[in-house]
Amino acid sequence: MFDLDQFVADCRQAVSQDSSQKSVREVIARAVSEPTQVVKGLGEPQRGGVQTLYRADNLTILNVIWGPRMTVMPHNHQMWAVIGVYTGREDNIFWRRIPGSGGRVEAAGAKALCEKDAEPLGHNIIHSVTNPIPRFTGAIHVYGGDFFNPARRSEWDPETLLEGPFDPDRAVRRFEEANAFLAKGQG
Repeated sequence: MFDLDQFVADCRQAVSQDSSQKSVREVIARAVSEPTQVVKGLGEPQRGGVQTLYRADNLTILNVIWGPRMTVMPHNHQMWAVIGVYTGREDNIFWRRIPGSGGRVEAAGAKALCEKDAEPLGHNIIHSVTNPIPRFTGAIHVYGGDFFNPARRSEWDPETLLEGPFDPDRAVRRFEEANAFLAKGQG
């Protein structure tokens, strides 16, 4: 069974031995290789949200539950990340800055992450995330730093694709908006 305390200890040990995401990716890949065990350990996703499982200056571990058909605008982390999907699907669009555009970005690639996938993201990655399916997606997100410290982080307006400062409160509100939309659709 997925043991959260052991998982956190394994991630902390991996970071202490290797400051890149390579060792952490191996820990996450092992965990999500048995997705039913992760669901048993963390619980069946019931609503969208971000649950902090561990937070320190050099490591943040989150249980991210994407609402059905939920999208989060382009953003960066300014630190490496590893995403491990244990139920559902998470589609990532990767963006690059357009030189001389005043901070705009353009799509540069994409990757669909399915159950059992563990994908590393470099510290310079700009990405947006969509759950394209009509049910919840659960993923463990591990970051090589304090995810909630927005220093030097950016997000891009979904309509104009212009850069602005990252607002962690706005990001959390997106999950609540997705939950409210879901509740209306079922009500």
